[in-house]
Amino acid sequence: MDSAEAAGGTTLQGVGVSPGRAAGPTVRLAAGVPEPPLRRSPAAPEESEAALTTAADAVATELRARAETVTGTAKEVLETTAQIATDPTLIKDARQRITTERVSPERALWEAAAAVAAQFEELGGYFAERVRDVHDVRDRIVARLTGVPTPGVPVRTEPFILVAQDLAPADTAQLDPAVVRGLITAEGGPTSHTAILARALGIPAVVGLGEAAAQIVEGAVIVVDGGSGAVVLAPTSEEVAQASEQHEARTFSGRGATNDGHRVELLANVGEVAQAEPAAAAGAEGVGLFRTEFCFLDRDTEPSIDEQVEAYGTVLAAFAGKKVVVRTLDAGADKPMPFLNPTDEANPALGVRGFRTSWKNPDVLENQLAAIATAAAAHSAEVWVMAPMVSRVGEAEEFVAACARHGLETAGVMVEVPSAALLAGPILARAAFASIGTNDLTQYTLAADRLLGALAPLSTPWDPAVLSLIRTTCEGGQAQSRPVGVCGEAAADPALAAVLVGMGVTSLSMTPRALGDVAAVLAATSLEQCRRAATLALGTDDADAARLTARDALPALAELGL
Repeated sequence: MDSAEAAGGTTLQGVGVSPGRAAGPTVRLAAGVPEPPLRRSPAAPEESEAALTTAADAVATELRARAETVTGTAKEVLETTAQIATDPTLIKDARQRITTERVSPERALWEAAAAVAAQFEELGGYFAERVRDVHDVRDRIVARLTGVPTPGVPVRTEPFILVAQDLAPADTAQLDPAVVRGLITAEGGPTSHTAILARALGIPAVVGLGEAAAQIVEGAVIVVDGGSGAVVLAPTSEEVAQASEQHEARTFSGRGATNDGHRVELLANVGEVAQAEPAAAAGAEGVGLFRTEFCFLDRDTEPSIDEQVEAYGTVLAAFAGKKVVVRTLDAGADKPMPFLNPTDEANPALGVRGFRTSWKNPDVLENQLAAIATAAAAHSAEVWVMAPMVSRVGEAEEFVAACARHGLETAGVMVEVPSAALLAGPILARAAFASIGTNDLTQYTLAADRLLGALAPLSTPWDPAVLSLIRTTCEGGQAQSRPVGVCGEAAADPALAAVLVGMGVTSLSMTPRALGDVAAVLAATSLEQCRRAATLALGTDDADAARLTARDALPALAELGL
C-alpha cells in the first residue's frame, strides 16, 4: 500500500475495515512456532501417538472453554478452531506418519497439517479461508508437544496497537478492546474474519498494509484510523490526544435519522439465539438479518419443526413489537450441509446454495416456513421473511407464493447477484421488500472469491460497479414503492452507510457494536449531503477514489473521529 508525508509524519495507507481512531505504542504479534526438525523419534510409536492425542485434546478443550466466555461470531470461530484441533483426518494422518516414518509427534503433526492446508488451498473458497485456522491449530498443538510458549496475542496491562502479518481468527476472537486499542495487519481484506471480528468488537482496524507494515517500529506510538485506512507514524501530540479521546464507544438511542429528519431504520444482524438479547440491549430498532443456519449446521439431517420453532421464538421474544427479518436457510458455499448440497461441486459459490436448494428439497423450505409462521403467531414481533440467492423474477414469485401458503404476508428477497439488482423493478413488483447482501454482491460483481486473501483488494463494496448495482436496486424499489435495505458488512461502515442512504436505502442492518457510530454520522448529516456523497462516489473510477471522495463530502466523519 501507499505511504505519504503528513503533518505528524509518514502516513501508511491500508484498507480501513473497522472505523474509529486509536493511538498507542505498537506491539508485534509473537512469531509462530518454529518448524520441528525432521528426525527419528526416540520414543515408541504408541507413546508418541498418545502424546499427540493428549496435546490435541488439550488444545481443543482450551478453545472450547474460551468459546463459552464469548458470544456471536467470536464463539463460532473458537468452536470451529476447536473442531479442527481434533479433526479425524488431521490426527489420523499424523498418527500414520508416526507409525510408518517413526518421526516425533510434533513433526508428524506439522506434516499432516501441511497436507490438509494444501488440500484446502486447492478446494478454494470457504476451505481456502480455513488454511489460516489449520496453521493456528498446528502451532498450538506443536507448542504443547514441545513445551514452548503458545503463539498468540501478547499479554499486556497497558493499552497498545497490535501489529501482525496476519491474525488467526481464534486470536482475533479473544482480543480485549480495553487493551488492544487498534489492529494493523499486512494481509487480509474487508471480509476476512479479522475484519469482521474487529468490527464486532469495536476495535479500529487497518488491514492489507503489505510491505509497508515493516516500517512500523516496535514500541513506537502511532495513530490508526480504521475509517480511512491511514496509519500515522510519529504523530503529533495533538493527533494522539484526539485519537485517544475518541476511543469510547457510542451508544444508540433507538431511532435512526439524518439531521433533517429523514428516517433510516438501524437494525441488527443476528446469527444465533445468544446474540438476540445483546442486540436488543444495544438499542437496535429490530433485526434486519436473522440468519437461521445455526439450526442446521453440524447436522446430518434437518432439524424438526418443533426445534426450529423454539429457536426462532427466542429471537422474536427479544424484539417484541419490532421488525425481525428472517432469512430462510442459506446453505451452500461457505456453509455446506451434506443433506442439501452436492459434495463434489467444482465451484460451490456458484452452485446449489440459498433458495436453489429448494429445487430438489422443497420440503426443507416448506418445513422452515411452517416453523417461522408458528413462531411468529406466538410472539408480537413483526416478522418479515426473505430468501437468499434469488436471481430471477420467477424465483421471487415462487418464494412469495410459498410464504403465502403459510400465512407469511411480508415476503422479500436478498439481492446478492447482479441479475437480481438489474431486475429489481420486476422482482419488487412481486416481493414486498429487498435486502442487499453487499458481501456476496461484491463477490459476484467483481468475480472475486470473498474468502480468498489474494483477492482482498477486489473485495470492497466501495467499487463503483457495486455501488451502481445498489443504486439500480434502490431505483427498482422506488419504482414499486418497496423498501430496500442493506444487511451486508457495508452497513457497518459509517461513511458507506451515509452513501447508501443517499442512494435510497431505507434501512441498515449491522453488527450491534456499529449502531452508535452509524447513528452518530447520520444524525450529523443531512439527506442532501448523503445524496451528494453518493453522487460523487458513483462518479469515480475505482474503490479508493469512491471512498476518499465520499469521505471528503461528509465532514461529520472527521468531526466524530470516524
